[in-house]
Amino acid sequence: MPPAVGLSAYRIVQQGLANAAEHAPGAPVRVAVDAGAVHVEVVNGAGRPAVPTRHDRGRGAGLPGMRERAAVHGGCVDAGPTPDGGFAVRAALPLAPAGRSGVPV
Repeated sequence: MPPAVGLSAYRIVQQGLANAAEHAPGAPVRVAVDAGAVHVEVVNGAGRPAVPTRHDRGRGAGLPGMRERAAVHGGCVDAGPTPDGGFAVRAALPLAPAGRSGVPV
């Protein structure tokens, strides 16, 4: 795995865990990473009410930052509520170069 892709995947997981701790404290969190094409999944908060924060009013940089990190490598991030009341962040980062330098953001 190219180091820049690995760093971006690490930072996406890190931000996903920070979001889970802030918005669903004490809820179970599942992190899964599939290195075949670098698929990252952070799922949390099932069955727990979300804790409102200043970020809920659109001032947070967590999800936009994750999307920017993925986009640098030609990847994407999908995030939203799960059917059981939790929240999921899923990122896909291709291992092939995206025509850019791959410099981490």
